[in-house]
Amino acid sequence: MTTFPRSPRILKAGIVLLNPTTSAIERIISLQYNPASLSRTLKAQAIGESSDRSQALRLKGPPIETYSIEAEIDAADQLEFPDQNREVIESGIAPTLAALEAMVYPKSSELIANNSQAGSGVLEILPTEGPLILFIWSKNRVIPVKLTNFSITEEAFDPNLNPIVAKISLGMQVLTVNDLGFDHKGGHLYMAYQQQKEQLATKFKPGLITSLGINNIP
Repeated sequence: MTTFPRSPRILKAGIVLLNPTTSAIERIISLQYNPASLSRTLKAQAIGESSDRSQALRLKGPPIETYSIEAEIDAADQLEFPDQNREVIESGIAPTLAALEAMVYPKSSELIANNSQAGSGVLEILPTEGPLILFIWSKNRVIPVKLTNFSITEEAFDPNLNPIVAKISLGMQVLTVNDLGFDHKGGHLYMAYQQQKEQLATKFKPGLITSLGINNIP
């Protein structure tokens, strides 16, 4: 079956992991199927608790913004072509799940190195630094995030008990310049994300004050 030549190319949502020091791409994880929905929340960072009335309208910084998605991973497509997908025959979707799970694991080499340092008498050992995680949902949303929750439900297995169907749920908090700083790669990406919002807002067609039942603001 061939795709109609004029059909639009369907973009995939996904996650990109960057080296936090060099900004080099370490891994690209495109979602097999785009989630049917995406939930977002924004909590304003206002100075509402201040007793100074002159501060009531001031904002301390960008809002706390969170994303939540649920996605499916299914080995059915790959199992139709076993010669081209030997890893799926051998391990099911376990490699894909492992690539996602690795985002919340420190590297084993760094754990071993820290243990070695502790054994040699080093008093202060810094926690290992994970990659910079980017959540990408079209060119308008390339967002630095940290994972706040991550769950996997494995729903079907092959005869060797390798998972072949799973649902994943990801909760993410947007990292802003308050979290990363302006000089950090993630800070640059956040500012581009916020500026994109501001540009989109300029395209909004404002309503009329009369449509609200008044002729002017008293």
